[in-house]
Amino acid sequence: MMTSDPADRERGGTEKLNWIERRREKIRAEVERNRRGEYTVPTWVLAVALIAIVGGWLALIFLLG
Repeated sequence: MMTSDPADRERGGTEKLNWIERRREKIRAEVERNRRGEYTVPTWVLAVALIAIVGGWLALIFLLG
């Protein structure tokens, strides 16, 4: 039979709290960087923009050509 003793539950709660605190700290650091003007556009946004531009040009070429 599998039972968890209180030490396991307490340790799991501490790990979850630490994870939440680390996540909050990452978010705070990102907000501070953005306020200082160190904002960078995510790569996936740049890729989507490039695909849209190339797709638009190809559509113009094939529809008007």
